[in-house]
Parts: sequence; structure tokens; C-alpha cells
Amino acid sequence: MADILIIDDEEMIRESLSTLFVREGFTVEVAINGDDGLAKFVASPARLVIVDIVMPEKEGVATIQELRRSDPDLGIIAISGGGRRGNIQFLDVARKMGADAALAKPFTRSQITGLVREMLGARA
Repeated sequence: MADILIIDDEEMIRESLSTLFVREGFTVEVAINGDDGLAKFVASPARLVIVDIVMPEKEGVATIQELRRSDPDLGIIAISGGGRRGNIQFLDVARKMGADAALAKPFTRSQITGLVREMLGARA
């Protein structure tokens, strides 16, 4: 079981976040889109999921809804650079659909690590 599952279609984001959280002492699994992430979550549930909103295959809001149905107590952080429409609208929708928190890209290392520690600590 991983502490954190990162679902993002951008390889640089997946690698950066994975490296960051491994250095922070967490176990991390990564997925390239919502379908991949859901399959990995079913195979080995994580304690917290960080999910991008704008992705091909299965986008983030649908992924969040499925994760929430699967595990109502799961910690979910939505992230988004916004695509063409801007990230605020996407992040608001993500919160309404089940994300516990949302961060606009780019975010700082301390913003994401602080939020992850806070959420995992509250679920310990």
C-alpha cells in the first residue's frame, strides 16, 4: 500500500512530486491518467491521492468521483494548471465533486508537502 498515489498526465509533474515525496519519507505510486490511476488504486489502495484535473483518457473530476465512491474517507487533492479556461473554475468543480483540497499549478514545494502532511496526519 502506497501512502500517496499521484495521477497526472505530465511526466515532469509525476516525477517531481514522486521524488519530493519519496525524499519526505512517503511511499509513492504514479499513474498517467484517470483510468491508470483507478486501476492502481483498486490493486493497491493509497492513503492519499493527488489528481490532475485536465488529462486525456479519463479526466480528473470523473476520477475523483470514482475514487470517492470507492473510498469515502480517502484524502484527495486536486491540482490543475487549468488548460485553456483557467484553473480556478476546474478546482472549484473538483472540490464540489469530492476533492478535499485543491491547488493551482504552479504551487510551491512547501504548499504541497504541508497539505499532504496535514491530510495524512488527520487520517492517521
